[in-house]
Amino acid sequence: MAQRSSLAVPYEVPLLAVCLLVCGATGLELSVNNHNADFSLLTSPGPAVSLSCLVQNSSKAEELLWYRGDGKVDLKDGNKVNISNICISPVTESDNGVTFTCMLARDKSVQVSVILDVQFPPHVAGEESFHVEEDKDVTLSCNSKSNPQAHAAWYKNDTILTLQDRYQLHQTSEVFQLSIKNVQMSDNGTYTCVMSYLFREWRKEFHLIVEDTQPIFPTEAIIAAAVVVSLTILFGIVAQRDKLFKCFKTSSETAL
Repeated sequence: MAQRSSLAVPYEVPLLAVCLLVCGATGLELSVNNHNADFSLLTSPGPAVSLSCLVQNSSKAEELLWYRGDGKVDLKDGNKVNISNICISPVTESDNGVTFTCMLARDKSVQVSVILDVQFPPHVAGEESFHVEEDKDVTLSCNSKSNPQAHAAWYKNDTILTLQDRYQLHQTSEVFQLSIKNVQMSDNGTYTCVMSYLFREWRKEFHLIVEDTQPIFPTEAIIAAAVVVSLTILFGIVAQRDKLFKCFKTSSETAL
């Protein structure tokens, strides 16, 4: 019985050490702005945004890394160990959807990510005029970039536009377009792009002026006629020169 007890002791000590190591490694985690898991941060263009990353449940110095998307952020020496802060200033529309990630240098699986949710309205204002010949095509473009996405609509002479076969709408996250094929005189008028965003409206007006089709001159016929006229004038000058030369010659002989 005594021998069995003495043989069991060496196996219990390493097992306890492994348990402590696993428990210690499992308890280590990061937090960014008091969030221990990935999160989205709502903001707007202009004001700066600060992100603070903190190592938790660690008894030793841990180096931290920051990434903006896939690019590593260059941190100063005093801003890398156990706590690290970065500042995005100023926040712009292009920062919308960008991910900032704080992670442990020795174990990059330990990390917390922040996605910037930058909210901004569409930039729609002013007016433009288009002079278009009948039977030509025209495209009216309106900037629709915003976050969240604005609701877009087209109006003609202050009335919601009724789509016809010749009308085509095209919308992306960047642009809202109205294309009119084979413009007719009935298409004359003021077209308004209306962007509805968070209970407000942004507008841009397009004054479409349809003009009569300009007559098409036969270019080749005009060139040929110009060549004929030029040659006729040239032959006339040559003939007149010969006539004058003969007169001068006759006058000279008489004088002798």
